Amino acid sequence: MLDRSRHLIARAGTAAVTAAAALLMLAAALGTAWPQGTPPPAPATQSEPAAAGQPPPQGSPAPPDNPGLINQIGKLFDKLPTLKTPGETIDDLNARARDAADILSRLTKPSLVTGRMICPLSPNGAPDCKAASDKLCQAKGFKEGKSLASDASETCSAKVLIPGRARKPGDCRTDTYVTSALCQ
Repeated sequence: MLDRSRHLIARAGTAAVTAAAALLMLAAALGTAWPQGTPPPAPATQSEPAAAGQPPPQGSPAPPDNPGLINQIGKLFDKLPTLKTPGETIDDLNARARDAADILSRLTKPSLVTGRMICPLSPNGAPDCKAASDKLCQAKGFKEGKSLASDASETCSAKVLIPGRARKPGDCRTDTYVTSALCQ
């Protein structure tokens, strides 16, 4: 049974080789192949002498568009965008890097300022540190700010320094200062 299948395969292989050889001989006998949709040029006859060196007549139409597969693939490649040269690509990346550096430099601009600005008293007697943080930021060139850290100190009149004098309620006051602010 195995010999029989080998014999069938050998016969099929021989038939395939014979068919391929026949196709090659047929192609060689026909000569060059013409593209799809374009008729072969008419052979020159004795009544129409071939004009050597003369341009073709003006009335001949342009060859029609070849709708073959290769032509369609060529049209597809024509529609693709042109690639940049390596130099243009590097220049483009450098420009983007400069833009990113500018953006980052604006974001990382130090907006935390330090200083010492007294908080004025509001009408209810509490310190108004928002106004003090705004003043501190405006002194550094910003528009407004928020208080991040504050400090308090006691300010007393010179009467407190007199030896033996008892301290009275109006002799000292507590002043609050903004020492650092986040500015915008």
